[in-house]
Amino acid sequence: MSQMFSGQVVNDFCQRLLEASGVPATDAEIVSSILVDTSLEGIDTHGISRLPVYLKCLLKGRINPKPKIQETIDAAVACVDGDNGLGQLVAYRAMNSAIDLAKIYGIGFVTVKNSNHFGAASTYCKLAAAQQMIGQAYTNSPSGIPPWGGRAPYFGTNPISYGFPHAEYPVVVDMSSSTVARGNIILAAKNGEEIPEGWAIDKDGKATTNAKAALEGAVLPIGGAKGYTLALAAEVMAGIISGSAYGSHVGWIYDEGREPVNIGHSFLAIDIAKLMPVEEFSQRMGDMIREVKEIPKAEGITEIRIPGERRQANADQRKQDGIPVAEGLLQELNLLAEKLAIPILSFCPHG
Repeated sequence: MSQMFSGQVVNDFCQRLLEASGVPATDAEIVSSILVDTSLEGIDTHGISRLPVYLKCLLKGRINPKPKIQETIDAAVACVDGDNGLGQLVAYRAMNSAIDLAKIYGIGFVTVKNSNHFGAASTYCKLAAAQQMIGQAYTNSPSGIPPWGGRAPYFGTNPISYGFPHAEYPVVVDMSSSTVARGNIILAAKNGEEIPEGWAIDKDGKATTNAKAALEGAVLPIGGAKGYTLALAAEVMAGIISGSAYGSHVGWIYDEGREPVNIGHSFLAIDIAKLMPVEEFSQRMGDMIREVKEIPKAEGITEIRIPGERRQANADQRKQDGIPVAEGLLQELNLLAEKLAIPILSFCPHG
């Protein structure tokens, strides 16, 4: 069962929770808007469902609510130290720095260390696309998938994302290096649901459909050995080159530890105008999308979708109908609201 709430109501509620946890208002607004935008797009595993663990880490001092984010710039490259701040805040500032550098040099590349889980990687690529730039984002994450041939996790599910401007909606490629994002398994475990076969193995290396056993074991890499190599590449781009933790050294905010997890990211922005007229790029993109959609469809398929199209459709629908908030998540958030002495999220549909 889920209750429906308008995006604005959820955004205001999330912002109040963050501010009550010690996050400055301006920063809380950035983080809450990113979480809600992600949920509006139907990516429920990386949206407001992650807020409870962020709040718990803020309250026990595992995440810094008031980070002093530092940046060192050298021409078109910058290195950011997130000071253990909320991942969404650190990543938002880092990608905007990459965009600013690209406006000057045509390309901007920014690495990040001492950060936290930043949600959906596509969020930051969309920032670049909105500026008529190509965006790219990498992040590492706690050990979740084994190297090919192994049975114990080492690499994170390490997503890679691209964002390309398009007249109707940004074309967004966002994929983890694993068969499925670990957030799907976390959500299934929280809801007491089984997971499909082929997603994960348990701690003994045996296939499992038990979500909790999967969290104790490993998620399988997408495409077998190919997914493993993607995870390794993302680890280098996000963890090694940034100077953050990498591989099994990355912490996990869902355990009982108190040490910073030290996640790493990297962001790339490319100014299209430095390569060709933006109008020409837009026309070429439009022509390609039209041609792709005109390809003869396989049996049983009614429409060929472009990456990012489904997200936009979900966002349009949820802006009308509201964001579904599962009963368990609603209870968890409202318990935290009571603890922080702020009004709970009302059960009134649409807010």
